[in-house]
Amino acid sequence: MITDPLKDLPTFADVEDAAKRLEGVAIRTPLLRNDVLDQIVGCPVWLKPETLQRTGSFKMRGAWNRISRIPEADRRRGVVAFSSGNHAQGVAESAKILGMKATIVMPADAPKAKIEAARGRGAEVRLYDRVKESREGIAAEIAERTGATTIRPFDDAWIMAGQGTAGLEAAQDAKARGVTFGSLACNASGGGLISGVAIAFEALSPSTEVWAAEPAGHDDLIRSLKAGKIVANDPGYRSIADALLTPEPGVLPFEVHKRRVKGGFTATNDQLLDAMSFAFHYLKLVVEPGGACSLATVLNNRKHFAERGPVLIVLSGGNVDAEMFARAIARTPPA
Repeated sequence: MITDPLKDLPTFADVEDAAKRLEGVAIRTPLLRNDVLDQIVGCPVWLKPETLQRTGSFKMRGAWNRISRIPEADRRRGVVAFSSGNHAQGVAESAKILGMKATIVMPADAPKAKIEAARGRGAEVRLYDRVKESREGIAAEIAERTGATTIRPFDDAWIMAGQGTAGLEAAQDAKARGVTFGSLACNASGGGLISGVAIAFEALSPSTEVWAAEPAGHDDLIRSLKAGKIVANDPGYRSIADALLTPEPGVLPFEVHKRRVKGGFTATNDQLLDAMSFAFHYLKLVVEPGGACSLATVLNNRKHFAERGPVLIVLSGGNVDAEMFARAIARTPPA
């Protein structure tokens, strides 16, 4: 079990413990199927729509698992986090439930919907320049000045274990249906979600291959896996997948990635928009660009996934600005 969340790697027992802690707080999102998607990909495809999760993404899972463990005596000093938006929502909501103050360091170019959602949940938002300023440095200064607990977005074992409950649910629900996934596609940013999901599947469905989905030009995890060490992205690159634009994989998650993630695929901006259009028109789901990356990689690498049998796609978030969503759904969905 975890004793130091900044040093210890989470185990399957930690994921199970997180699931118990999340009961009554997080939503157990369903596994969904769609005939059109099956036909297009060429095998049975299942979806884990974390778009339907509380706060609109999987991030609520890890945030609650971490924040709810803060000792009572420390809660009055609040929490501070850095996030492009989805982690911000999970932290703000968790802090609100517990009556704690939350300060979120967010990039000034984050979607307005995410900034306003964090404020709407009672958080104080400190905006910064992605290129010129360090979000970690700003958060560290706030923590030192206020005594707030820093809630990291992925490099924290309790965060990873919390995110892993999405994989735990998917593996359990698949088993109840008599389904074994040949592979799964999961979005990767700092790597907290895909590492947690990988830990769950390692225990419950070890034959399932885990594949990362990343924005084109921001494929730090894929390149890191090939190099056998953490490789950073070039600074300044932009993608519409704002939720996936971390500089490099987290140190703790990457230890799991090396063990359990086979490799990955990338999606261009156009492919992300097409996947969002497909999700809306055929699946009736609202998915943000970063949340749709896994769907985009499966749609654009059909043969690879079809050869492995039933596939699971983790749709990680649905917090998208109206303008971006309108741009996406105006496109003809891929067929």
